[in-house]
Amino acid sequence: MRDMTGETPDDLLARLARAGVGDVLVDDAHRAAYASDASLYRVVPRAVVRPRSDEEVAATLEVCRALGVPVTARGAGTSVAGNAIGPGVVLDFSRHMDRVLDVDPGTKTARVQAGTVHARLQAAAKPHALRFGPDPSTHTRCTIGGMIGNNSCGSRTLGYGRTSDNVVGLDALTIDGERLSTGRDDKDRPTIEGAKAVAENLQAIVRANLAVARTEFATFPRQVSGYAVEHLLPERGFDLTGLLVGSEGTLAVVTEATVRLVVDPKYRILVVLGYPDFGTAGDAVPTILGFDPTACEGIDSRIVEVVRSRRGPDAVPPLPGGTSWLFVEVAGDDLGEARDRAQRLAAAAGAVDSLVVEDTAKAAPLWRIREDGAGLAGRAPSGLPAHAGWEDAAVPPARIGDYLRDFDALTEQHGLSAMPYGHLGDGCVHVRLDFPLDKPGGPGKFRAFLEDAADLVVRYGGSLSGEHGDGRARSELLTRMYSPAAIELFRSIKHAFDPGDLLNPGVLVNPDPVDAAIRVAQARPVPRQLAFGYHADHGDFNQAVHRCTGVGKCRADTTVLGGVMCPSFLATRTEKDSTRGRARVLQEMLDGDLAPDWRAPAVHDALDLCLSCKGCASDCPTGIDMAAYKAEVLHQSYQGRVRPRSHYSLGRLPMWSRLASRMPRLANAMTAAPGLRNLALFTAGVDARRSIPRFASRTFRRWFRGTPKAAGKPVLLFVDSFTDHFAPDIAKAAVEVLTAAGYAPEVTPKSACCGLTWISTGQLDAAKRILGSTVEALTDAVNRGMPIVGLEPSCTGVLRGDLPELIDTDAARKVSAATVTVAELLARTPDWTPPSLAGTRVVAQPHCHHHAVMGWDADAKLLKAAGATVRRLGGCCGLAGNFGVERGHYEVSVAVAEQQLLPALKDASPEDVFLADGFSCRTQAEDLAAKKGKHLVELLAEALRRR
Repeated sequence: MRDMTGETPDDLLARLARAGVGDVLVDDAHRAAYASDASLYRVVPRAVVRPRSDEEVAATLEVCRALGVPVTARGAGTSVAGNAIGPGVVLDFSRHMDRVLDVDPGTKTARVQAGTVHARLQAAAKPHALRFGPDPSTHTRCTIGGMIGNNSCGSRTLGYGRTSDNVVGLDALTIDGERLSTGRDDKDRPTIEGAKAVAENLQAIVRANLAVARTEFATFPRQVSGYAVEHLLPERGFDLTGLLVGSEGTLAVVTEATVRLVVDPKYRILVVLGYPDFGTAGDAVPTILGFDPTACEGIDSRIVEVVRSRRGPDAVPPLPGGTSWLFVEVAGDDLGEARDRAQRLAAAAGAVDSLVVEDTAKAAPLWRIREDGAGLAGRAPSGLPAHAGWEDAAVPPARIGDYLRDFDALTEQHGLSAMPYGHLGDGCVHVRLDFPLDKPGGPGKFRAFLEDAADLVVRYGGSLSGEHGDGRARSELLTRMYSPAAIELFRSIKHAFDPGDLLNPGVLVNPDPVDAAIRVAQARPVPRQLAFGYHADHGDFNQAVHRCTGVGKCRADTTVLGGVMCPSFLATRTEKDSTRGRARVLQEMLDGDLAPDWRAPAVHDALDLCLSCKGCASDCPTGIDMAAYKAEVLHQSYQGRVRPRSHYSLGRLPMWSRLASRMPRLANAMTAAPGLRNLALFTAGVDARRSIPRFASRTFRRWFRGTPKAAGKPVLLFVDSFTDHFAPDIAKAAVEVLTAAGYAPEVTPKSACCGLTWISTGQLDAAKRILGSTVEALTDAVNRGMPIVGLEPSCTGVLRGDLPELIDTDAARKVSAATVTVAELLARTPDWTPPSLAGTRVVAQPHCHHHAVMGWDADAKLLKAAGATVRRLGGCCGLAGNFGVERGHYEVSVAVAEQQLLPALKDASPEDVFLADGFSCRTQAEDLAAKKGKHLVELLAEALRRR
């Protein structure tokens, strides 16, 4: 497809290749993945370049300048205003240009490439007792280049300032390929090297506009909208660094930065203040600022209730009385002084209740609520999708209370509901609103609200943006905030750098309309009958897929904290292999033209490396469930068609296992014979490097029929196919443990299956039939009040999570509610105490579905109570059911295992116990590290025998 220049993406690819640019992506999946950032907008790029060096950036700019192709610089793509998308070439700095080049403790500075993740810089500075001051909520994945583009702030701006206050100098390239270096001399005066003509032109422009530059800018600290013209004033020494920070990539392309580092205070004390409403909380801000806090953040009951409903009542620590809260941080090197200041602040703040938290570990979960705000706010109080677009306006802090009340009135006037939160100490409010963008006239209503909201914030002397930049969401509205002279000044500055308007066009100068290219407004209805219920999204697959707001938490490595999402992105570091990238491609299937239907190559390309781990269902604050979406896509794509070989083999493994169990010795002999083994693996679509698990000589169900019935409270043991046919000793150990705890285990008269393998391969009609039979088999026990005890986490997860989505009946919901893990059952068993595991060192790999659906807390508490020393691994083992054994997935499967599992097993001593309830986890460890794993019930049974 050719554009107005006559060039196709392939032509552009060829030109870039001849210029020495190697990593260029022009396929539909990647273009769809990069068509959005964390904003409402969809702008499809012609190509994505992931440069490896400044030279490749310069070569890309040269090709684009010659062809008239626009260029947009991008970091992590977490921009919520549409700042990081563009119609030409998107330069993704996060893939290769992501290094911390130098940390200088003497000058307290660091030099970094533009794609350096904020958290990586913090890790490099930490050994020197230093840190980078600004800390946006996306700090685990946002890049320094992106922070420079938007002039990001974060929670602790009161203590450390904005990004512009913490950047010493920049290395950048103009659209003409000129290298520009800014910095400061030994007297702390701004310096410039290169781009001489641009600098001289800028100086002349400023001299002609001194009155505007001195009166309309820097009126309060969070005035981020527009260009930061104040830095070019003569009295500021013509500080070009200050201008470029916050220019949203419209003036030059930043490749490196020198940033200031600060010393962290020794002590941080959190003061949580409760108020009757958000406006009253805002009224207290001027008083609070008198105590010199480093942070003053606000949330209210709306966002707290979302956390509780999404993650359970224990996810929110006890809060002071009230319905709105300020989280105020007091810091210092003198604990007594900081403690005294915190107490005085709490007494003076006019709160109805307060809480002072000195333990940083106890404060962390409270701060986490605020960090996940953008994702948690993806659903409005109305239950409808909530959207960005007007999410970070700021007013002078002294007026924040009145502004919040007027803003609430404005949202009510427009028939919208909101979930506000933000940096109230800076006067900056984040909010997402349930704009009816998917309804007729929706974009027009969106525009009407934005215009009224802009007028409101201007009446309060505020800024349309307080930290995220203007982007496509607000640039058109700048004429409501600034005078015609200031708008003309912006145009002159832009022309001095970029006369052809090739750098991030449509942003700040010559802006795109705020209601153009809205992704959700272009969505088409899903014409086919869906397999899953999508009950949380009112049965709407469109809403489900658009849960992804682009916050990009799936790009962060949270495995050290026990997180799982997103193992494939951590293995490939490719955007389309992230949860967000996949969501964007699925959205393209519904909104765009690069992936027009379920069978589109781009859709299957994006989903191919999804492990169906369900990590996103728990770890992503939006609650997206990519495993379910992948199963739905496979179901819709192959319904009535020939499927991949692995769907017939691995996807129907329980059926084949039942056949093999009739002659297990013969089955094992055949699969062990070299020729037959290789043929079997090839026929099954399995990688030849994988082992074939041995079938048990006697299934658990056959063993159980010969055991006397125990006395005690009856429980139903759900005997899954994996345990029954491959690991019956686990079920035997479960019987031993449950009997010792006072239970009488029972099993269903006939085999019952959860249909997991059919679900993961998208054979959802068959999965529904199987689950329907299983519900019938379990209903009698449930009606008798018996708990259903699962052993294999993935199967337990199906009964707890997928079952009511696939079988929409009361009986199915009752089965789901009755299903528990062994640890959950034992935790609620009166007077039960675990056998001693003192002296036992455990390396635990929670199964992904255990983590995501049931949670592993009950297991962790049980092991702690038993006295075991536990090293809990995060991430996925990499096998993930059928994923890791399928042809084409082996390398990624191993790469995922190398994130946590394999290093931990290598470090473990021979005496350490590898605890893995999941059949996949145990298989992966045995395949790749020759380490046998144990189920929790086996560990407990062994301890019982030692009593």
